[in-house]
Amino acid sequence: MASTGGGSQLVTVVANSTGSTTATITLWQRSGSCWSDAGGPWSGYVGYSGVSADKSEGDGKTPIGVFGISSTFYGNGPNPGVHGAYHALVCGDWWDEDPQSPEYNTFQHVACGTTPAFAVGSEGSGSELLWKETTAYQSFAFVEYNAGPIIAGKGSAIFVHDNVGGPTNGCVSLPPSDLDALLRWLEPAQSPHIAIGTTSDIHQL
Repeated sequence: MASTGGGSQLVTVVANSTGSTTATITLWQRSGSCWSDAGGPWSGYVGYSGVSADKSEGDGKTPIGVFGISSTFYGNGPNPGVHGAYHALVCGDWWDEDPQSPEYNTFQHVACGTTPAFAVGSEGSGSELLWKETTAYQSFAFVEYNAGPIIAGKGSAIFVHDNVGGPTNGCVSLPPSDLDALLRWLEPAQSPHIAIGTTSDIHQL
């Protein structure tokens, strides 16, 4: 890889082809100029439309590239032991997936029982009621894809979350025990990044 994002921790998500809906997830730790295997390999899922370097909102694709991982984690279950901040989800916690919203691709909290304007976007996108996704979102990390700058329509809500038995809408998912191990391993102070793509893509990143 030409770049690993400048951090000392790297998660690789390698699909067999751009159309594959499964991937191999491995953790890597840097010491000096050397990288060593720190966890996995684990089998996981990516988007139901595979992986792509040209993602758009609602296309079911997981983005190809190297991205940061947020230092704030979220979940409907107990904190699995993360090193960053952990936000226990409550009624009114949403992820804004409306491309026309000024808060597109960000976590938002509204009063419990109210329906925000971004709930159903102008392009038919459906923002997520995070507190109701009690299987997929027992705990998850936000992948900082399309996070800075945020480009309307380029995709949102890319998470590493719990496996629900099949491909995702564009996220990366793992069995709960493997996901918990990954989340506990991440150290925000080490600027962890995630690299997603086929073997060929990974080598070119």
